[in-house]
Amino acid sequence: MKNSELIISTELDGEDTEDRSEVGAEVESRLLVMGETHHGVRLDRALAELVTEFSRSYLQQMIELGGVSVNGGVVMKAAAKVKAADQVVIELRPTPQSQAFKPEPMALDIVHQDEHLMVINKPAGLVVHPAPGNWQGTLLNGLLAHDAQAMHLPRAGIVHRLDKDTSGLMMVARTRVAMEALVRMIAAREVSRQYVALAHRPWVGSGLREVHAPIGRDPRNRLRMAVVDLERTPGKSAQTDISLLANADQGCLVRCTLHTGRTHQIRVHMASINHPLVADELYGGQPAAGLTRQALHAWRLAFMHPLTGESLVFQSALPPDLSQALSQWGLSYNPSQA
Repeated sequence: MKNSELIISTELDGEDTEDRSEVGAEVESRLLVMGETHHGVRLDRALAELVTEFSRSYLQQMIELGGVSVNGGVVMKAAAKVKAADQVVIELRPTPQSQAFKPEPMALDIVHQDEHLMVINKPAGLVVHPAPGNWQGTLLNGLLAHDAQAMHLPRAGIVHRLDKDTSGLMMVARTRVAMEALVRMIAAREVSRQYVALAHRPWVGSGLREVHAPIGRDPRNRLRMAVVDLERTPGKSAQTDISLLANADQGCLVRCTLHTGRTHQIRVHMASINHPLVADELYGGQPAAGLTRQALHAWRLAFMHPLTGESLVFQSALPPDLSQALSQWGLSYNPSQA
C-alpha cells in the first residue's frame, strides 16, 4: 500500500454534539488510510499532504480539538507519528476564524458615504476587526452586511482602526483604488486625525506639548505597548501633539493630534507624560467620573477625497458617557475650541 486511500462522507451535527465547537454546523468526515510514504511521518504533516485545501495550522487545530482519530482512538497531539495502513478519520468543521468573515447586519452610524468611501462614527465597545476573543460581531462583519462591495476588499475596506473602547470617526474604503489611495495618504500623513481625551491629574505648564517618543511592544508585558529605546527594543517613531482644552482638580480635557498611527499611541503617550486616560487601566488609568472605558474619542477627521480631490472635514459630538463625565468634573467642552 504505497498510496493513501481517501473516503469522504458528510453529515450534520445533531443536538447530541455538546463537545463540538459548532452545534448545528456542517461537519465533513474523511477517512484516510495511510500508505507507505507516510510511515513514521507526523500526524499533522501527513494530514497536510493529504487534505491539501486546508492549512497545516487549521489541521493542527482540528487535532487539538479532538477531531482526529487513528485506528478508532482520538489523538490530540500533532506530533504523533502515523504508520502505514493506519486508518485516520478527521472531522473538518468550521473554526472561529473560518466563521469570522461573514456578514452580520448591525446598525452603523454612517456620517458620509459615496461611491468610493464611507466615514463611520464607531461607538465605544465595538471591535473593529475579528481577533481572538472577538471572532464575531465586529465592525468588519457589519460592513460585509451593509455593502456588497466590501466582500471584494481586504479587511472589508478598513484602512485604520480604533481600539474597542475608543469611540469616534473612521474611514472605510468602498473600492480598491480608494483603499490603496487612503492607505498611502495615511502613511504620508495627509489625513488629519484629532481626538478628545479625559485624563487624570490637572495639567501644569504650557498648554501645548509635542510628544516625540518611539513606541514598541512593552518587553515586560506583551499585552501592552510602551515608549521604548530604539537602540535596545524594536519600535517605531511616534508623534502626538497634545493641547489643553480644560482643567479641573481631578484631571484635564485635552485634544490629541496624531502625526503617526502607532498601536495605542495616544494612550501610551498620555501615560508617558503622567496623564493616563481615565479608565484606561492597561496604562495606569482608573475608572472615574462614571467612566469604565478609556476616555478617548476620535472627534475630527479631515482629508482630501482620493478620487475627486474634494476637501472633506467631519466632526463627531462627544458620546453621552464622556459628556456626563465632563459634567461630573465641572468641565465644559466647546467643539470650536477643540
